[in-house]
Parts: sequence; structure tokens; C-alpha cells
Amino acid sequence: MRRHAGRGEAGRRVSSAASAPYAAPSAARADVGRRIGVGLMYGLWKPRVLGAWRIPATGPAILAVNHLHNLDGPMVMGVAPRPVHFLIKKEAFVGPLDPFLLGIGQLKVDRSTADRTAITQALGVLDNGGVLGIFPEGSRGEGDFASLRAGLAYFAVRSGAPIVPVAVLGSTDARGRLVSGLPPLRSRVDVVFGDPFQAGEPGGRRTRAALDEATARIQGRLTGHLAHARRLTGRHVNT
Repeated sequence: MRRHAGRGEAGRRVSSAASAPYAAPSAARADVGRRIGVGLMYGLWKPRVLGAWRIPATGPAILAVNHLHNLDGPMVMGVAPRPVHFLIKKEAFVGPLDPFLLGIGQLKVDRSTADRTAITQALGVLDNGGVLGIFPEGSRGEGDFASLRAGLAYFAVRSGAPIVPVAVLGSTDARGRLVSGLPPLRSRVDVVFGDPFQAGEPGGRRTRAALDEATARIQGRLTGHLAHARRLTGRHVNT
């Protein structure tokens, strides 16, 4: 749900759906995915990674990534120093991609409902000290963090895991674009990691008001990081 659009109901649905015991995908499989990502991303493009050391070396963490292109998730998986389990819309799990994505520890989520399996798996990743990747805007768009869904605040408040803002810039570069819509081969894509922060008190309230407050705090931090990343790299958000 979008901010200010019935998050109380969404929060109650998520809370109810997450009452089952946590079940996390394999961290070893996510590490295989990271290694594949390293080869592909550095083999095909020229990632410039800034601030990766800001990701906590151990313990749970949530990467909140802006989303302009399908390349954004694989790029972050390939450049992050730790394996990442991304929540990915179920529509991406088609044909051979379904067993492949599941095989590298990624999480299939049905965005049309409170997906009990995805929620418990995501919480399981954090409960086991892993790294969860989320596109808080919910889908590809302007990539400016202008409108966030409730899920990021819920996972952060519920788990107490720090949020690490991530800005991916350059994935939609139109100059010399490949037929597939991907950026030109060997072009630079910037990935800027920000300082981790807490959305609220660990195990805090998950009422509509509490999630609204947490989302407002998160949005302020994410948009601030994006502005900083743009200044640091000399890029606009859509280039």
C-alpha cells in the first residue's frame, strides 16, 4: 500500500500473516547468487561502488534500494560484500528464472496480498542474521523514494534490523543502450551505500500511526541519501 493509503489495514494483515514460525532461505544459496552477480556485473559493466563498508559486517540488515531498472537488484547483489536475499515480485519468476531465482536464495512475493510465505521468509532472513534487499517503492518507477510501501517500515520495526539506503545510478543510461534495454556494455553504473539507521525501537509498536511515523522517518533518510549520491557521483536520478 502507498503511504497514507490504508497502512493500518496493511500493517494488521502483515502482522497476522507473520505469526507463523520463521523460515529462511539458504544463506549459502544467496552466496552463490552473489558470486554469479560479481561475475556478470563486473564482466558486463563497470560498477563504481561507494560506501559498501557501511553495510554491517555481521548481523541482520535491510538494504533499501531505489528502483529504476531490472538491473538494479542483480547489480546490488553483485557488488554488496554480503549475500543478499531480495524480495522480488512473483511476475519475475517465469520459465527457467523461477527455479534459478529460488535456487540462489531470492524471495518470491505476491504484491496483491499479504503474502504469508514471503513475509515469514523475509523475517527469517533477518532473524538468522542475514541481509534482506527491498525495493521500498514497490515497483520500478522514478527511483526517487517519493512514495513508499509499508513493508519496509514493518520489517525494520519488527526485526530491529538497521536500514542501509542504497542508490543505484546509471542503470537507465540511454546512450548506446542495448537492444534488450540494458545499459551499454562496459558503461559505468554507480552504487552508493549510505549510513545504516534504525527505523524505530526494536520490537516496537506496529499500529497504523507507528508505521506511518516510521515510514516518514525512513523516507526522509532515503531521499536525503539519494540527493547525496547524486551530488557525489554527478548524476541525475534517471541517468
